[in-house]
Amino acid sequence: MTTASPSPRRRRLRLLLALIGLAGLALCLWQTAQVAREQALQALRDDAENELRLSVAGLTGHLSRHDYLPELLASREAVKRFLATPAQQDPMPLNRLLDRFRATADVSDIYLLDRHGDTLAASNWHRESTFIGENYSFRRYYQDAMQGQKGRFFGLGLRSQERGYYFSAPIWLDDTAPNARPDGVMVLKVLLHAVEDSWAEQDAELLVTDGDGVVFMASRRALRLTALEPLAETELAALHASRRYGDEPLPPAGIRELERRGENARLVGFSDGPLAGERYLSLTRPVPGFGWDMHILKPLTPVVDAQWLAAALAGGLYGLVVLGGGIGWQRLRLRRERERFAERERRTLARARDELERHVEARTRDLTATNRRLSDEIEERRLAEQRLRETRDELVQAAKLAVLGQLAAGINHELNQPLAAIRAYAENARAFIARSRSEAADANLGQIVELTERMAEISAQLRQFSRKSGDSLTAVSAPSCFDYALRLFQARLGEGDVAVERRWPEDELWVRADPVRLEQVLVNLIGNALQAMAETPSPRLTLEIAAEGDRVRLAVADNGPGIAEDRLSRIFEPFYTTKAAGSGLGLGLSISARIIDDLGGRLEVANGAEGGARFTISLPRDAGTDTPASSEERQSHA
Repeated sequence: MTTASPSPRRRRLRLLLALIGLAGLALCLWQTAQVAREQALQALRDDAENELRLSVAGLTGHLSRHDYLPELLASREAVKRFLATPAQQDPMPLNRLLDRFRATADVSDIYLLDRHGDTLAASNWHRESTFIGENYSFRRYYQDAMQGQKGRFFGLGLRSQERGYYFSAPIWLDDTAPNARPDGVMVLKVLLHAVEDSWAEQDAELLVTDGDGVVFMASRRALRLTALEPLAETELAALHASRRYGDEPLPPAGIRELERRGENARLVGFSDGPLAGERYLSLTRPVPGFGWDMHILKPLTPVVDAQWLAAALAGGLYGLVVLGGGIGWQRLRLRRERERFAERERRTLARARDELERHVEARTRDLTATNRRLSDEIEERRLAEQRLRETRDELVQAAKLAVLGQLAAGINHELNQPLAAIRAYAENARAFIARSRSEAADANLGQIVELTERMAEISAQLRQFSRKSGDSLTAVSAPSCFDYALRLFQARLGEGDVAVERRWPEDELWVRADPVRLEQVLVNLIGNALQAMAETPSPRLTLEIAAEGDRVRLAVADNGPGIAEDRLSRIFEPFYTTKAAGSGLGLGLSISARIIDDLGGRLEVANGAEGGARFTISLPRDAGTDTPASSEERQSHA
C-alpha cells in the first residue's frame, strides 16, 4: 500500500508556516534582548548612582575634615611670635611643632609662608625635598589667603611631584588697623592616594576631573593626569603656565561616546589605553564645594550577559509555545470525552454537596446550641467578676474607714484647739464691740477666719482620704504623696515625739499610679509603723524615694521591734495580723499589696539591718509629662 504524497499546495503552506515561525522566533529574540538590555542598564545605573553618591560623600568628607587645621595653627602664639621676627629666632622648634601636627592629623605636609610667599618653616624640614626656602606666591592658595580668605587648591607638588589638595589660612599679627593685611600664610597639604586606594576595591572605575576636564584622580593609575577630551593648545598652555600639574603632557584618555543615556549618563568605550576593547556605563556627579566632577565607569558585562540569558529563555519559551500549538490538535480529540466525564463528575459532586449540606446544617444546629451555653456561662462569669470587683472596692473603702477611725483621736485634738480658740476670740469680739472698739473686734474676727480655714483643711484631708478612687492612672508626685500622708498623722507624730527622716533627691520624682490608692497605701504603712514604735524609746520614721532605671522605689521604715522571720512570708495574707487581738482585722497589708499590684508595682517587706521593719514599694517611673494633680490640688477640689 503506497502513501499519497502531499500536494504542492500543502507543501507551500507548510513552507510558509515554517518561514513565519522562524521570523517570529527572530523577532521574539530581538525584542526580548532589547527589553532585557534596558532593564539591565537601569539596574546597572541604579547601582552606579549609589556607588557614585557614596564615593562623592567619602571624598568630600576625607578632604573637609582637615579644613579647620590651618586656621587653628595660624592662631597659635608660637607661630605668630616666629613670624614677627623670623631672622632672630631658631626655626627648629616650629618645624618640630608642625611635624607633630602633621603626624597627628595624618596629612602630607604643613608649612609656613611669609607675606612674600617664601617658606619659613615646614614639617618636612628634615627631608631632601623640603619646602623651606621655596617661594609659592604663584599658588592660588597663597593669593586667596593674602586676601584674608581661606584658600583651597589642588595640583601637583613642585618638589614632591605628588598630587595633593591644599588648605590655607591667613596669619594676622595685627588685624585692628583698617588697611591691615595678613603677615603670613599657613598651608596644609593632603595626599589623595588613600582615597584612590579605597576605590580599587569597587567593581568600577572612578575618575575625578577639574573644570578643564583633566583627570587628576582615578582608581586606575594609567588614567591619572589625562584629559577626558583633547585639550586645545591654548588650554594646555594656560595649565602649564599655572604650574598646577607641572610639565605633565596631559594626553587624551581615549574615551569615546557610544550612546547618550540622559543628561549625566552615557555608554562609552576607549580607543586605546588600559581600558581599550571594553564598554562602560558612565555617570557623572558634581562634587559640591570643590568645582569638580566625579565619573564612574561600570562595565557592561552584566548587561550583555542579561541579553544572552533573556534571549535563551525567550527562545526556549517560543519553542514551548510552538510545541504547545503542535499538540493542541490532540487535545481536540479528548475534549468530548472530558466533557462526558465532567458531566458525570458534576452529578456526583451535586449529590455529595447535598449530603454535605445536610451534615453541615445538623452540625450548625449543634454548634448554635453549644455557643448559646457558652454565652450564658460567659455572662455568669462576667457578673461574678463584677461582684468580686465591687466586693474588693468595698473592702478597700472599709480599710480606709478603719484607718480613718484610728486617726479620729488626733483629728479630734486638732479640731478642739481651734474650737476653743474660736470661742475665746468670739467672746473677746463681743466685749470689744460692746466697748465700741471695732478695730480690736475686727482683729479677733480675722483670727476666727484663720482658725476656720485651718479646720477646713483638716476636714478636707478626711474627705480626701475617705473618698473612693478612680480607675485611671496618671503622673503622681511621690514626695507630695508622702507629705499628704504625714499631714494625716501630724497629731500622732507630735504626741509620740516621732522623728521623721526624709531621704529623697532634690529633683521631684513621678510615678505612674492612682494618687488616692497610692496615698491610702502610704497612710496604712505609716500608721502600722507608728503602732509598731509605740513602745520604742526614741521612735524614728524613715521615708525614702529613689529612682532605679525606669522604676521608682518608695520605702517606709521604722526602728521598732521588727517582724519575726517566720511571719514575713505570711505578712500579706488576708486576715493575718501581728497585732494584739482586737487591734486590727489583718486586711490592711493584704489590700495594700493588692493595690500596688493593680498599679503595676510590687510591695515587699524585710527587717532592717539596724532593727525595725522596712516596707518597699516599686512603681513604674513617669517623666511627669502628663498634667499631674498634686495632693494639694486634689484636696482643694475634695
